[in-house]
Amino acid sequence: MINFPYGKQTITQDDIDSVVESLKSELITTGPKTKKFEEAICNYTGAKYAVAVSSATAALHLISMILLKKDDLVLTTPNSFLATSNAIMYAGAKPLFVDICENGNIDLDLCEEELKKNPAIKAIYAVSFSGNMLNQKRLEELKERYNIVILEDNSHTLGASNDNIIAGSCKYSDCSVFSFHPVKNMTTGEGGMLTTNSEEIYKKMILLRNHGIEKKSQIAPWYYEMNEMGYNYRITDFQCALGLTQLKKLDDFISKRREIARYYENSFKNSLVQPLYPFEEGSAYHLFVVRINFRKLKISKKELFDKLFHKMIGVQLHYIPINKQPFYRQLGYGNENTPVMDKYYEEVLSLPIYPLLTKSEQNYIIKSLLECINV
Repeated sequence: MINFPYGKQTITQDDIDSVVESLKSELITTGPKTKKFEEAICNYTGAKYAVAVSSATAALHLISMILLKKDDLVLTTPNSFLATSNAIMYAGAKPLFVDICENGNIDLDLCEEELKKNPAIKAIYAVSFSGNMLNQKRLEELKERYNIVILEDNSHTLGASNDNIIAGSCKYSDCSVFSFHPVKNMTTGEGGMLTTNSEEIYKKMILLRNHGIEKKSQIAPWYYEMNEMGYNYRITDFQCALGLTQLKKLDDFISKRREIARYYENSFKNSLVQPLYPFEEGSAYHLFVVRINFRKLKISKKELFDKLFHKMIGVQLHYIPINKQPFYRQLGYGNENTPVMDKYYEEVLSLPIYPLLTKSEQNYIIKSLLECINV
C-alpha cells in the first residue's frame, strides 16, 4: 500500500453535499449544473466559451476532428501523456515530435525551425508540462508569423499564469484543454473541458459531444437530426456539481501546492536532487519533478523507485517519451533528434504533491529520498 502517492484528490464535505444534492435532482446527466460549470470556467479563465466533456482525452479527440484534416502535420511534444499525440492520429493527421526545453515544455524555438523548413505544418499541440505555462509571447509570435493553429494542452495547468495571462484564456491560442482527473489540481472524478474564444469551435464541440445530434423541436417535440458524425462524450451534472465546489477552492489548492514546491526546493539545496525548474510563482504545480544524475550514484532509477515504494512513497515518472512507445515505433517514430528529452527521461521522477500533504509527511519523503540516494 502507498501512503503517499504522487497526487490525489482533496474532497471535503461541501463537495459531497453538492454531489448528493445534484443526484437528488431531476436531471443527473448533462444539464443545468454542466452549463453553470462551463460558465464558471469561463469566468475563471477569461475565455468566451467552455465545453465540458467526459475527459480531457475526449476534448482532445473532438477538437482534433474540428481543427485537423487527414495527413495534416502537427508539431507536438514527446513529453506528455499519450492522449495528446493520439488525438492527432484520431483525426488521421500526423504528429511530428519536437524536443523539449530543460523545464520539460516543448521547445518553441525548435518548433519555429520546423515551421521555417516546412510550411505545410498545420498546427502545434503544445503541452504546459507540470503546471508551468508555455511562454505566451512566443506562442503569439508563432501564430502571427506562420498562421498556424495552436492548441494548448493545459491538462496540468488550471490555475497557472504566465506574464499576467491566465491558463485557458486562449489569448494566443485557438483553444485550451483541461483535465479533471483526481490527481489534477481539481477534480470531477473524471472529466475534461475545452475553452476557446471561437464561437465556431464552441458550436461544433457542443454538437460533436452528443452524437452530432441537433434537436429540432420547432418541427416536432420528438424530432432531431444527425448532421455530423459525433460521439457520446457527455459529462454528468453530478460531476459538474463537484467541479463547481472544487473550482471555488482551486486558488487555495494551488497556493498549497506552491508552498509544498518551495519547501521541496529549499530542502534539496546542495544535494544531488534538483527541481526540474527553479521555483515559478505562476506554476500550478500539478507535478513536482526532480532531476537526479543517476550516473553519479550507486543506485539505479528502478532500485530507487523500489526502495521508495517500500517506504510507502509513490513516486512516478512523467513521462516515457511518446515517440519511443512500441505503437509509435511501429509507425516509424523513435529516431527523432531529441537529446534533451532522452536525458530528461534518464534523470527525472515526480514526488508527491497535493494539498493534503502535511509538512511532517513531506519531511519524511525528503529524508527518505536523500537516504536512498546516499546509500
